[in-house]
Amino acid sequence: MKKSFVLLLAGLLAFATGAFAQTPKVKTDKIPTPTVQCEMCKNRIENYFKKIDGILTMKVDHRKKEVTVKYLTDRTNVEAIKTHIANLGYDAGDVTAEPEAYNKLPKCCKRPEDGGGMKKN
Repeated sequence: MKKSFVLLLAGLLAFATGAFAQTPKVKTDKIPTPTVQCEMCKNRIENYFKKIDGILTMKVDHRKKEVTVKYLTDRTNVEAIKTHIANLGYDAGDVTAEPEAYNKLPKCCKRPEDGGGMKKN
């Protein structure tokens, strides 16, 4: 009886340890996005990331020019996220916007030196 109880206890302990090991790690990062200028930029990025596996939340603050992203580390990483943002046409941290995507952005979403940016009141 004692032996079967010990085996049962050992089995439960092994199962519980395995279940906890499978819990994915969640990480939150802030990524500077100096070329994000307006609500249109914000919506474009947030809507795109709704389709990306592993992204839990994506908040774009065009006033602070940064993105706050919460993601599962077993499915994506911050470098991949920055690359996705760059592929949409925006600079993301140390990753420069993909030129072809940048050229397709509306004028208001382009850098001020390229004639873009929001007009100040």
